[in-house]
Parts: sequence; structure tokens; C-alpha cells
Amino acid sequence: MNEFLNKVILDNPVKDYLILIGVLLFVSFIKRFISKGVAAVLFRLVKHWSPQIAEKDFVNLLLRPLEYFLLLVTFMLTIDQFTFPGILNIHIYNKATLQDITNTLLALAFSMSIIWIMLRLIDFIALVLEKKADLTEDKTDNQFIIFFRDFFKAIVFIMGAIAFIRILFGPSLVEKIIAGLGIGAAALALAAKESIENLIGSFIIFFDKPFRVGDNVKVDSWQGTVEKIGLRSTRIRTLEKTYVTVPNKKMVDSILDNLSLRTQQRVSLRLELGGDTPADKLLQALQDMRKLIGSNQNILEGFVVNLNEFTKDTFVIQIIFNTYIIEGSQYNALREAVSLGIIKVLADHNIKMPGTSTNVVLTDMRN
Repeated sequence: MNEFLNKVILDNPVKDYLILIGVLLFVSFIKRFISKGVAAVLFRLVKHWSPQIAEKDFVNLLLRPLEYFLLLVTFMLTIDQFTFPGILNIHIYNKATLQDITNTLLALAFSMSIIWIMLRLIDFIALVLEKKADLTEDKTDNQFIIFFRDFFKAIVFIMGAIAFIRILFGPSLVEKIIAGLGIGAAALALAAKESIENLIGSFIIFFDKPFRVGDNVKVDSWQGTVEKIGLRSTRIRTLEKTYVTVPNKKMVDSILDNLSLRTQQRVSLRLELGGDTPADKLLQALQDMRKLIGSNQNILEGFVVNLNEFTKDTFVIQIIFNTYIIEGSQYNALREAVSLGIIKVLADHNIKMPGTSTNVVLTDMRN
């Protein structure tokens, strides 16, 4: 048995291979228990941040990354005791050997596991903040959390890309890239001008808060409800139920009307009456219209009902009033009630609106 265990295969004794296999099998069997234990300990350290989050939510986020990290670290620590077989250490490309490539792949895998854990931690922090944001009525808080979650994930990805470049090509290339970025910073900023402006615009929107998610806004020719504020653009669901993407720079630089912040709604009606309407009937109709408008509890004081202008064929009456009813079915119902009331006033006084009929007179030319 000792002779078999001490037998050298590929520059390493058989017992080392058995130890490696045994350790990996053992860790594979207990990695879930260890990962759950580590995640549970971490949860106890952070649970005071948000008591609403259950332990299983935190464990589910970190379980798989911790399992792979634990298995990978065990493999790396164990394989480090091995002697790389000389027969396999062949040159693959240029001066790189198979051992160099193997070490590089292990370093990349280790970096990926670290990045995975960092991304899951960002998700957990976002989950904690979302639970707290759900306690408030402002939906912007939730969108603000999603924005910065994506922002920090992008930073982690950039850091991971730099780490990968350093592992694959060495620190010298990273230094050259940084130096190149310093030299070409102006050109890069010019090329990414629109993207940088949109990113800055998103920060302005979140901190200045000219509008929030759920607000009804009008910017240029687009009007609708804000559904999402992203890193680059804002998504608006229009009145036609289309989904419009507007760059954040435009949302900041353009004249934006936040219709949801209106305190009152202004209603303006224009009424044309026939030019043959007697003056006494016109005056009485105006008085009855003022009574009609003034008796409505949903209409504010300071309304206007007057004879605005007249022509040879028509009298033009303007009706202007404000109401606290902003929009929706109640607003439409108010306009309908006022319009029907005005029609009834005109009918009571036998006043007609000008028609479009044309009188044709036939003349006998024989006489």
C-alpha cells in the first residue's frame, strides 16, 4: 500500500492526488453548510440595518457565491502543494507555458468569485434600502436606489475589467492604458460628451427633483407619466400609451411642465351666440350663467363670464374659471355639468347659436 501511495505519477506521489480528491469531495459536501453559517454570521452583523428583511433573503443572495469561493480557495491552497508536471509544462504561445496559463485561469476565476460576492452585497444593500423606501409614499426613493445600484455595479464591473487586464497582460499594460487615458482624456470626453451630459442630468434629476416617478409631465411635444429614471434616459408612458425614451439632458435643459404639481385647473370656454339675439335676453343669459357658475362648489371664486367681443353675425361670450379638480373622470364630469347648464340657460331664453345655413334667393329675370 505504501509503495502504491508513494508511487510518483506526473512528478507527484499518488497520495497527494488522493488527498486533493478527498479534500475537494469533503469541501464539496460541507460547502453549503459552511456557506450558510458564514452568511448567517454576516446577517447577524447587519440585521439591525433593516429588521424587515428575513435571514433567508440574505443567505440566498450569498449562498452560491460563497460556495464557489470556498471550493475555489480550497482547490488553490491544495494544488499549491503540487509540483507542476514537467512533461505538461509546454510552451503554448510565445514565452507562455501551460503552467502560466493555468495560474492565469485560477487568478481569473478567483477575481470573478470576488466580483460575484461584491455584486451580491450591492444587491443586499439595495434590498435593505428598498424595504425602507417602501415605507414612504415617494416612489422616487425606490428609483433612486435602483439608479445607484446599477451605478455601483457598473463601477465594480470596470474594476473587474481592470483586474482582468492586469492578470492577463501584466501591470505594465494597465499603466500604459491609464497613461493613454490621461493623454487622450480630452478626446475621450469629447466622444462621450452626450453620455456624460446624460449621466450628469440623471444626478441633477435625483437631487433637484423637478419630477418623480409617477408624475405626469410635459416636455416638448411629449406628455405622459414618468415610469423610470435611468442612468442615461427617462422613460415616459404617453397619453397614447406609447413608451418614449427621453435623454436626461433634454429632461433637464428643456422647459418641463410637471402637471402633477398643479394646484388648480383652469377651464376656458368660448361661446358664440347668434347676432340677432336681443340685448335684454343676452343680459339675462349672462346673469343666469354667472349664477350657474357661482353655485357650483367645485369652482373657485374669481371666475369670469362676460361678453368678450361681437361681430356682425355673432356675440362671443367667454367663460373662465378655476377648480381644484385636476384631471380624470371628476374633471370631465365638471366640464360636462357646466356645459349642460349653459345649454339649458340658452334654451330657457330661446337663444340660438349661429347656424351654417345659407339662404338662396331665386330671381325671375324674365320680368
